[in-house]
Amino acid sequence: MSATIRRTRLFASALTAVALLAGAGCSSSEAAEPDAATAAGYNLTPEQNRITTDEVPEIAAKVPQAIRDRGTLVVTGSAGTAPPLRFYADDDKTIIGSETDIAYLVGDVLGLDIELTAADWAQNFVRIDSGEADTFISNVTVTEERKEKYDFATYRLDSLAVEVKKGSDITFSGPKDIAGLTLGVGSGTNQEALLVEWNEQNVAAGLEPAEILYYQQATDYYLALGSGRIDAYVGPNPSSSFHALQTGETEVVGTFSGAGLDLQGEIAVLTKKDNGLIGAIHAALNHLIENGTYTEVLERWGITSEALDASEINPPGLPKKQ
Repeated sequence: MSATIRRTRLFASALTAVALLAGAGCSSSEAAEPDAATAAGYNLTPEQNRITTDEVPEIAAKVPQAIRDRGTLVVTGSAGTAPPLRFYADDDKTIIGSETDIAYLVGDVLGLDIELTAADWAQNFVRIDSGEADTFISNVTVTEERKEKYDFATYRLDSLAVEVKKGSDITFSGPKDIAGLTLGVGSGTNQEALLVEWNEQNVAAGLEPAEILYYQQATDYYLALGSGRIDAYVGPNPSSSFHALQTGETEVVGTFSGAGLDLQGEIAVLTKKDNGLIGAIHAALNHLIENGTYTEVLERWGITSEALDASEINPPGLPKKQ
């Protein structure tokens, strides 16, 4: 058995344990609040009994003809394990989570089967560019730079978290608090861009520089956090909150918008720009919001605090670096 599979199974076992224990209660903390209500009975199996909805022919008609003829929407996303967003079931191969549930619901409305694929973060953009995948649905933040090449239809707020070992004296209320820390972050993500920018600002102001280390897999950055190689991990708030709840060894000491301090970031479905698909996806998402199945998915995964009232196409995103 490979080391990767062993780590995946250990991670799944930890999730199972938290599902059994959460019903008995948990300590009050900022990190536990978003997910505590749904951790009990957490379904890790390939048989997800997903929330479904009916096809809406007038929305399905908006899908480009080539995709309608194919009958399948190819969805790419992160290959990493990041509950409750996108991760592997206890068979080590079936991709489950809130992001996949949203994808399947969009497919229902559009009358399309969903083909889920996985790749490292940067490779997902390559798959969209080449036409290998139709959509990228995996906690993708809208940014102004990305909008030059891609279209977006939003479906969730983007909140990032600073996660540290429980009992550390690290706090976070703003960019100055990263000075002197060793931080783990996913390469090529918007949180990386924010940390680099904040670090440059801090150094210019005479503060001690932070060291930023890059990781692709959740198992890797949590091993680094547990061993003390990094002081904090900066990533999606739903994943950090869930991890803190399920292990009891870490805590979230601060959150901020994925678009920085001056703009609320939003998570969106990404498609190739001007290929005619985003209008159908946008209409499908708003239908899901209106019929309540969208809310059911967020409730199922404990992330209702990141709900949107309506989907938007290409809203203001994380600004370009000056």
